[in-house]
Amino acid sequence: MKKLKLFLATLLALVFAFSAGKVKAYDITVDNAGSGTYESYRIFTGTLSEDGKTLSNIKWGDGITEAGRTALQEKYKVSSAAALAEVIGAEGFTATQAEEFAKEAGKYLQNAGGLTNLSAGYYLVQNKTVGSNEAYTNYILEVVGNVTVTPKTDIPTLEKKVKDTDDTTGEVTDWQDSADYDFDDSVPFQLTATLPSNFDSYETYYFEITDSLSDGLTYNKDAKIYLVNGNQKDDVTQAFTIETADGLHFKIANLKAISGVTASSKIVVEYTSTLNKSAVIGKVGNPNTAKLIYSNNPNSRGTAGSTTETPEDTVIVFTYKTVVNKVDENSKPLARAEFTLYKKLADGSQKAVTAIKNDAGTTFEFKGLDAGDYILSETTTPNGYNTIDDIKFTITAEHDVLSDTPALTSLSGNATSGELAFTAAVTEGSLSTDVVNKKGATLPSTGGTGTRLLYVLGFILIFGAGILLVTKKRMDTK
Repeated sequence: MKKLKLFLATLLALVFAFSAGKVKAYDITVDNAGSGTYESYRIFTGTLSEDGKTLSNIKWGDGITEAGRTALQEKYKVSSAAALAEVIGAEGFTATQAEEFAKEAGKYLQNAGGLTNLSAGYYLVQNKTVGSNEAYTNYILEVVGNVTVTPKTDIPTLEKKVKDTDDTTGEVTDWQDSADYDFDDSVPFQLTATLPSNFDSYETYYFEITDSLSDGLTYNKDAKIYLVNGNQKDDVTQAFTIETADGLHFKIANLKAISGVTASSKIVVEYTSTLNKSAVIGKVGNPNTAKLIYSNNPNSRGTAGSTTETPEDTVIVFTYKTVVNKVDENSKPLARAEFTLYKKLADGSQKAVTAIKNDAGTTFEFKGLDAGDYILSETTTPNGYNTIDDIKFTITAEHDVLSDTPALTSLSGNATSGELAFTAAVTEGSLSTDVVNKKGATLPSTGGTGTRLLYVLGFILIFGAGILLVTKKRMDTK
């Protein structure tokens, strides 16, 4: 029995010895980590308290270089890792100061590790990689135990919008994702950028809006850039560089150089472009895209930080055409007519639209139209045909006004005077119609065959009388 007790005591002592000598391993779990990867650097080593919050017997870890240790001790006026730990662990050491410490330490990192099987210590955690349209997190400082951390990161946004104007009524919409316009109309655009919630963590912040206009739109060189804080809107155009090669570029090397910019600010760009004759007619429309290129690493120092970009945001400007086919009463093409199309404007005036006719002069295309009221007038009528009365009609179009992929959904024409029926083709953006000319009436005339016979008999009598007169004069002479 004594031998058995001695054996059990020896076994128990070995178990205790093994347990006491085993180094505990800890994990860091990152919540909402995105699609990037993370790495850790051990700044301090030490003994972790049972509650996992306090580190004692602190020494320098292997995650920071010798030069970094010296630089940090000099910056904080201490002579050891333990003394530095007391400074940054003091009750009055703020979150801003902790970020500053992390950025300073981040200049001297070495020996990157993972987030699992970590020994006790004070770790700096950072992104190793980030996914598309993601930003690097602020440095994370954590005492390990097993711990779950939520990274402090955010990304900005960009929206592009356009306004729609009804020339006939004068009504103007709010900012939306699609519009329709006539050729030579001025089209208003707006770009609105928000900033990340951790904007203050950046030392410098690169900011560039890249805006791609379609060939059918000509920039009017009238852009204004505003800093918007709540209801306050300040013109900051002069602080930006505006480039027009290969699209529009509104950029600034350091947005933080503008006074008054905060994480809650918005940067708004407004400008106009003219819809030109190269504009695409119909459902494809004239898409315009914009994106924001921005700083995405708050841990960078100076101006050398990395950048990424937002997804593109798209708006589309549509335009249409009306096709007039000139035909006779038998629906056969009829040449030598001319038309002018007028658009009714809100001030009571009219805007003329020039027709493009085919070689035969029987088909007339009026290109570059938007929704509104129109008057079709026949200005030249084929010989022998009656001139038509002016025809009034309305073009109506429906397109997505709030959509990531705005589309033209319907197009129609409706005559409000005269007989006119339209055939709509949404894909081509066209409204086609036949305009019929009727021949003038053939009126009855007086006279006929009997009258012509009288003319002949009268001529014979006159001729005969002449002969008798000559004969009579000769007889008298003899």
